[in-house]
Formats: sequence, structure tokens, C-alpha cells
Amino acid sequence: MPWEKSFDVDETLERAARVFWAKGYEGTSMSDLLDAMGINKGSLYNTFKNKKSLFIHSLLKYDRDVRRASMSGWAAMPDPVAAIGLMFDAMVDECSVDREKKGCFLVNTALDLPNLDPEIAEIVKAAMADIESFFSQQIRRGQASGQLSIDIDPDMAAKGLLASLIAIRVMARGVFDQTGLDAIRHHALSVLTPPT
Repeated sequence: MPWEKSFDVDETLERAARVFWAKGYEGTSMSDLLDAMGINKGSLYNTFKNKKSLFIHSLLKYDRDVRRASMSGWAAMPDPVAAIGLMFDAMVDECSVDREKKGCFLVNTALDLPNLDPEIAEIVKAAMADIESFFSQQIRRGQASGQLSIDIDPDMAAKGLLASLIAIRVMARGVFDQTGLDAIRHHALSVLTPPT
């Protein structure tokens, strides 16, 4: 008789993601995962094969359900400058209510990139490149509509905005308070100067 799953895969992945998010890939043991997921070892291996595969599935689900879902809403906004501003506002707001100071699963993973498998690294790099592309596209839209100065280099500004976004996520984990996070946001958005 073929083996059948007796659990919700998406829910199980969310539980695994919370453990990886809190402890990192290397710091998470198989027993941590089994306890959190509420499944037995056979079910884990039959469904996800191994720890690396489970991590990749968890990270991709987080990227799809959290990052991409949010960004699609901002990208669809008619005002590109407001879209960038709202993205930064959302990051600061999320950090302000993150009592556990857990940060962002993708950013936390990015900080450990030198120690991770190349396949995991590519997922993180692709997500970061997508955010950078979002910024450069919005800046170009703003320049085309006359909202932003044509003197702004969209690609260079996009890199700076991405770096500032990551800085908010990292510094919010215990270094900066609300005032510090607001300062990063303000400084990042100051590059979006109106045409003179």
C-alpha cells in the first residue's frame, strides 16, 4: 500500500520555517524540527527528503507568501514614489511590533550566506535581486512621470535602498529603537528628491 500524507504540508512548512527562522539552518536540529512540526521522522523524510530540502521548501514558501505577496501590492500602486515609501513604512512598522526581535527569515538567512549551500544562497540572492529590481523600476516610473529627478541613477539608488531596507531589519533586532529605524528610513527615502 502506497504511503499517504496524513498532515497539512503548508502548515507543517510554516512550523518548520518558524524554527529555522529562530535558530538558523545550522542551529536547527532534526529533533527541533520534528517537535515543532508534529510529525514523525518517516513522514519528514518521505515528504521532504532531508533537512536541506525542508529548509529550501520553508524558505521558498516564506518568500512566496510574505515577500512576493507584499511586493506585488506595492508594485501595482499607481504612484511609484508612494510605493517605495509604503514599503519602508511597512518594514519599520513590522519591526516595531516584533517583540521577539526575530527579524526577517530571508535577511537572517542572507547574513549566514557564506556558510550555506549554494542552492540556498541562490534563493536569497534571487529574492534580493527582485527587491532591487522593484526599486529601480519604481524610480524609472517616477522619472518618467516627472515625480523624480532624472539625475538619480536608478540602479545605484536601488542598491542603496535595498541596503537600507536590510539595515532596518538587522538593526531592529536589538541595536536601534524606533527613532533609529525612522532615521534609516528617512535617510533612505531622501534619495528620492523631486526634480528641481
